[in-house]
Amino acid sequence: GILICGTGLGVAITANKFKGIRAANCYNVDMAKYSKLHNNSNIITFGAGQNSKEEVIEMLKIWLNTDFEGGRHEQRVKMIEEIENENMK
Repeated sequence: GILICGTGLGVAITANKFKGIRAANCYNVDMAKYSKLHNNSNIITFGAGQNSKEEVIEMLKIWLNTDFEGGRHEQRVKMIEEIENENMK
């Protein structure tokens, strides 16, 4: 998913309250890449006034074309999911 608000922070915080969501607020291409590569984000958020249209498009392309690396990062994602499951009880 793709979410946009003034800073991107509000929609990221709100989205992350829902089970199964890993929203990442991104301001540059490295954040977009690593949010997916290392954290398996499934939502990317942007601040409407933080980046140019061209920068957002570039970040979005990178995010959409990056796959989760798994491996050593898999344990962190599982820990996030376990905490999420505990909080949903």
